[in-house]
Amino acid sequence: MHSPLTLVRDDEAGAVARAEGPFDALEYLVGVNLARLRAERQLSLDALARASGVSRAMLAQVESARSVPSIKVLCKVAAALKVSVAAFLRRHAVNGFEHLPADRAPRVVSADGRYSSRALYPDAPDGGPRAAEFHELRIAPLHTEPGTRRAPGTTVNLVVSEGTLEVVVNDRRQLLATGDAIVFDADQPHSLRNPGDTEARAFGVTLNAETPPRWDVPSDAVRHAH
Repeated sequence: MHSPLTLVRDDEAGAVARAEGPFDALEYLVGVNLARLRAERQLSLDALARASGVSRAMLAQVESARSVPSIKVLCKVAAALKVSVAAFLRRHAVNGFEHLPADRAPRVVSADGRYSSRALYPDAPDGGPRAAEFHELRIAPLHTEPGTRRAPGTTVNLVVSEGTLEVVVNDRRQLLATGDAIVFDADQPHSLRNPGDTEARAFGVTLNAETPPRWDVPSDAVRHAH
């Protein structure tokens, strides 16, 4: 949902850079998560080794960030702890949560300053896209913000917290009052318009489409196909 947009940060945020270091290392992240999950369940290394079928030595190496386990090993440990494999890759698990200060959150602002979007979710551990995004949207009176078409299968769930919004999807219009919500396919042409005389505010959750697998086809196979 962007027209010419610029990434900006509040004044304090410009001076505060996120520290790069061991917190960004995959080995450290997996190790901290494993240790926390094991401690929450009051399991010793020996007990977890018996439950998962993974050796105590391997578990100790993972927790001390001396080894990154294979997917097969992670699946065994996750099953024993009754969590998903993704639980080992969550940054917030370092402290059990991740604080996202308002003055450090990046905001995307339109060129005329009449539309802004603030991210309310942490970056992915590997810097890649997340399966879900959470944003705060602010739209000035009588402003229309064209949406950016996303990949097929992407959906957006919006709820208006202040003012009114008109959502247009494929030329179909829906007026939303404060407290109203809407879900729509973001791969369709869409836009947001504030028909009121005060700023409109909304919160949106974007569920990104799963990326289809890429198959490597040998070049000679392609030639033979023709």
